[in-house]
Amino acid sequence: MEITGRGMRVRVYFGERDHTPGRFLAKPLWSALLEYLRRAEAAGATVTRGIAGYGAHSRIHTASLADLSSDLPLILEWVDTQERVEQLLPGLSAILEGTGGLLTTDPVEIRRYEAHEGRE
Repeated sequence: MEITGRGMRVRVYFGERDHTPGRFLAKPLWSALLEYLRRAEAAGATVTRGIAGYGAHSRIHTASLADLSSDLPLILEWVDTQERVEQLLPGLSAILEGTGGLLTTDPVEIRRYEAHEGRE
C-alpha cells in the first residue's frame, strides 16, 4: 500500500487501566483499538506510554517504583488517508464508548509510507 499526500492523524488519549466493557471478555483498550485497526486494514498505528499526565478528572498519574499498578497515560496514534479515517472513525468511537478519554483528528501531509523490506 502506498500513501502520500494529504492525510489525517488520529490520536486517542486514554489510561493504561482502561478496558473494553464486559465482565468476562474485557481486554485492554489499547489492544482492542489496535486489533480493530489492523483487521480494518488501516495503514498502521502505534501506542505509546507516557511517564505522566492528567485528564478530565485532573488527577496526575506518574510512573514511580512505589506504584507498580499505576494508570499511566497511553496515546494511540494512527495516520491514514482522510477517506479511510472517515470510514473507520465510527467503529473506533464505538470501542471507546463508555471508557472516557479524548479522540482528536488533524490534517497531515504524508511524505513517505513504506514497509521495511524483508519484514512483515
